[in-house]
Amino acid sequence: MKALINKTLAANAGWEVLILRVPIGLIFAAHGSQKLFAWFGGYGLEGTGQWMASVGLQPDFLMALLAGSAEFFGGVGLILGLFTRASAAVNALTMLVALLAVHLGKGFFMDTHGIEYALALLSASAALMFIGGGRYSVDDYLLKNSFFGVQDD
Repeated sequence: MKALINKTLAANAGWEVLILRVPIGLIFAAHGSQKLFAWFGGYGLEGTGQWMASVGLQPDFLMALLAGSAEFFGGVGLILGLFTRASAAVNALTMLVALLAVHLGKGFFMDTHGIEYALALLSASAALMFIGGGRYSVDDYLLKNSFFGVQDD
């Protein structure tokens, strides 16, 4: 268990991962807040659920709740660098579903609702799964301060 927690939290990256993590996290958190809370011009769970039903994602309300929660809480996790790999994995899975269920078959570019945007977010999330939170993250703080009592020197 000690080795698993260390591998999950540890990452040697520095500023470069922070530069990737924060804006990607902001994008996800903002999109998730539209789905969950109807913030920033979003439709909330009810409206998002109706839209999800219209594109064939059922059960509609549950799918809206899952996608919104993954994006919002996963995005906040990326911004903070808190459980970065798990946050990134949840967002990558969400973008894979979006890409395959909604955007595939609509071309490449955003102007036709193609895969371009979902692919970019999927790629960034997948990269963060492998990179981790880096030195400027809550993950690093937890590991260095032996919050879990697992750090090996």
